[in-house]
Amino acid sequence: MKHKIAIASDHGGFNLKSVIQEQFQDIEWIDLGTDSSESVDWPDFGFAVGNAIESGEADVGILVCGTGIGVSMAANRNRSVRAALCTDVTMARLTRAHNDANVLCLGERITGRATAFDIVEAFLNTKFEGGRHQRRIDKIS
Repeated sequence: MKHKIAIASDHGGFNLKSVIQEQFQDIEWIDLGTDSSESVDWPDFGFAVGNAIESGEADVGILVCGTGIGVSMAANRNRSVRAALCTDVTMARLTRAHNDANVLCLGERITGRATAFDIVEAFLNTKFEGGRHQRRIDKIS
C-alpha cells in the first residue's frame, strides 16, 4: 500500500525530516515545511499536519522537532488528530495497534537516525487492532 503522508518539522527537526524522506522514497510525501534550519515556530507545523489529516489530504502524518514534544502538543489541538511522541519501536507499534495514532512525532535531538527509521517503519506497518481499543478511541473522538 502506498501511503500518502503529511510531513513537517520546525528548524530543530529539519535534518531528520529530510533523511526520513530520503530513506522512504516509496511514500507519497506531502511536505508542509520547514525548508531549512532557520528558526521557525513549531506550532505552525503541528497545525499544518493536523489540518492535512482533518481534510483527508493525508492518510497519516509525521512531525519532527528537537524533542517531538512541541509538535505533538500542537497537532493534538486538532480533534481529528491522535499524535504520539515515540522514542522506540515498541511505542510506535503499540500507539498504532492500541491508540490508532494517526500522527507520529519524533525528536531529532532525542532519537538517532537508525532508530527513527525503525520507528517510522513500525508506525506505518502496524494496523489498529480495533475491538476493546475502539471503545477507548471513541471516548476521545
